Amino acid sequence: MSQPLKYKIEATDTSISKLLKEQKFYIDYFQREYRWEEKHIKTLVEDLTNTFLTAFTEGDKRSAVASYQNYYLGPVVFSKNPEDGKKSIIDGQQRITSITLFLIYLNQLQKDKTEKVNISELIFSEKYGEKSFNMTDEDREECLEALFRNGEYTPHEDDSETVVNLINRYDDIQETFPEFIAENCLAHFIDWFTENVVIVEITAYSDDNAYTIFETMNDRGLSLTSTEMLKGYVLSKINDRKKRNEINDLWKNQIQKLNDFSKNADQSFFHSWFRGKYAASIRPGKAGAENQDFENIGSRFHNWFKENHEERFKLITPDDFYTFFKDEFPFYVKWYLKIWKARQSFDATMPHVHYVNQWGIADSLQEPLLLSTIVYGKDEDSLKKKVDLVAKYIETFTVRRSINYKKFGQTAIKYTMFNIIKKIRNNDFELLRANLIEEANDISQKWDAMPLFRLHGMNRKFVKHLLSRISGYVDNLVGKDTNYGTYHHPNGKQFQIEHIWGDKFNEHTDEFDQITDFQTWRNTIGALILIPQGTNQSYKDATYEEKLGHYLKENTYAQSLHCEYYQKNPIFLNNPVVQELQFKPHAQFKKTDIAERTLLVQRLCEKIWSIECN
Repeated sequence: MSQPLKYKIEATDTSISKLLKEQKFYIDYFQREYRWEEKHIKTLVEDLTNTFLTAFTEGDKRSAVASYQNYYLGPVVFSKNPEDGKKSIIDGQQRITSITLFLIYLNQLQKDKTEKVNISELIFSEKYGEKSFNMTDEDREECLEALFRNGEYTPHEDDSETVVNLINRYDDIQETFPEFIAENCLAHFIDWFTENVVIVEITAYSDDNAYTIFETMNDRGLSLTSTEMLKGYVLSKINDRKKRNEINDLWKNQIQKLNDFSKNADQSFFHSWFRGKYAASIRPGKAGAENQDFENIGSRFHNWFKENHEERFKLITPDDFYTFFKDEFPFYVKWYLKIWKARQSFDATMPHVHYVNQWGIADSLQEPLLLSTIVYGKDEDSLKKKVDLVAKYIETFTVRRSINYKKFGQTAIKYTMFNIIKKIRNNDFELLRANLIEEANDISQKWDAMPLFRLHGMNRKFVKHLLSRISGYVDNLVGKDTNYGTYHHPNGKQFQIEHIWGDKFNEHTDEFDQITDFQTWRNTIGALILIPQGTNQSYKDATYEEKLGHYLKENTYAQSLHCEYYQKNPIFLNNPVVQELQFKPHAQFKKTDIAERTLLVQRLCEKIWSIECN
């Protein structure tokens, strides 16, 4: 007697191509929102691209990809209706949504390439001549359609949490994806991603079975984590029972502090602590190279510690282990959490730590950098100054690269940043400043690229960051109690990027013959400011002369366009930094005015991100 279909459970390993090709998935009501954060998508893209690059050799034919190393992405669980064949996603919606976003981005990247891979059928399915997204959710349709066709989506005020996250995670993919792959081996990577990334597809033919599988997978994980295995090893090295119990209690307390702050923060802490303070090597960027300290800490830090504690940590005797984990372990947990809290909420003693939370580098590099100069036992004020200076260097690096249209994903910069970690490790403040000034001077991307910098569909997030920093800085010059967060992520009404010129080519034909030239100048950084959401909609089509009176009611940077501001604000006029920056009003706003305002932005950036001025 055959088993009823409703009791059947199927599990098979499959590729992204087989999983998604011409499929239709329905998202269960209880998990409709897409909630992946920046760290999730960036980690995924970095893991995928690093795995691919480990196997790729320049000159390989695309057929060679079949023999490249696979990457395991985990299981997904579906409930399939036996009657109509509809498949509902029970577990894995976040990953499948992220894969779909990644495929849309890859499809955009290859549009101008002569060598293309047909991946649209993994994003869309077609029936009776009509295409629809494989992920069925009306809330996402407009956003995904815009991203697929144009690579950008203009958000609406009433967009859902899912749509906002889709836009932000798409931006994160763009920031993280390596230029080397995009320029040299994109088709190889797409082949590898769609055929060599392995997913276990679990299909049940009743909702009850599907949910049982989901609960089993999420509630019964009993395998020890690297943190637990490290603790076991450390305790085994302390032979005095009283001391061993003391360290065991301390360990549980510290791990609880970390995980109260964020899930899996304990593992991120050990990655950052060991990489920032003790790692000496990183895998060379060539095919077949073996993992070194940096990679081994990331994958199995408990094993790395066992192999290196004598040489790197100088831990040999039971008392060495006891003293180190009694004193230094909680000290570095405390500073890791201080830095993390300063990233989330503005701290005037470490402001740049908050800025790089919005425009920084991959956590796998940023967190070790910020911990690298922390020295056990030093006073809090001096350590905060050092952490803030390192964060300022990171932001300087990312802003300068962004102005020059250069990415800073982990793959592109990890060797540079790892060498800086080793260079600044345990520096006192003066040596740290000297080293970071030297590193800043060596950044290839310079501020003089500013006149060529423009707002476009894929850098709106950065332009918002840049204008928020400038607006907060200029406000502070005249004593206003505002900061970066006031403009970038306020609690109330949001700020939006305002084009000083309305989108009216016919009003500028005295200076332009071609609309493309007009749009280029209109999107120049000197022709943009921030104003409250809704305000710009109310007079976006007005002329500059009509807008100017409204700007006088806005932030200082916007007010500085108006001549009356200079007449009524002696604090502004008499400020030596304002004088040095050469602010001036603009009664009209022509090409020459935009050019002058752009050079003002350049001078502001040079001042804001000067390591010497810290």
